[in-house]
Amino acid sequence: MRLRRAEPDDLDFLVELMTHEEVEPFMAVIRPRDREAMGAEIERSSAEPEEFGRFVIEVDGRPAGLMGFEVANRRSRIANLGSLAVHPDFRGRRLADRAARLFQRHLLFELGYHRLQLEIYGFNERAQRHAERAGFVREGVRRKAYDRHGEWVDSVIYGLVREDLEP
Repeated sequence: MRLRRAEPDDLDFLVELMTHEEVEPFMAVIRPRDREAMGAEIERSSAEPEEFGRFVIEVDGRPAGLMGFEVANRRSRIANLGSLAVHPDFRGRRLADRAARLFQRHLLFELGYHRLQLEIYGFNERAQRHAERAGFVREGVRRKAYDRHGEWVDSVIYGLVREDLEP
């Protein structure tokens, strides 16, 4: 397994992943699902590598998932994480856990971020368990924070700081 920046050749896979019936219900409403918007994210990832990224999780040379980040606060070196999705064909192998650890190290030690943070819909218990296995600390809940298909849902906030990974 390896992580690499998404490239234009990944577009078909990423659109299929983000629209897959087992993936789409758990993704933020604002996440792109069409070729044009996903293509723009791939371009931005290439143009702004230290402030924005879309990464493909690859297994034996095949795309298996997606991870992303965006700078939230440049001065305090905080990145928001999002877009984590593993194709159902690759689930059950803890790929997301391993990929998350690689991603954390890349962002904290190679790109110099100090804090990584993410939000997960309150109903997405599988993603919450993943975040905790990957070392994120649950920091709180935003009650009824997001309108998801006409229903107000909670979001759970997680954080990880550089010191969490240092010996």
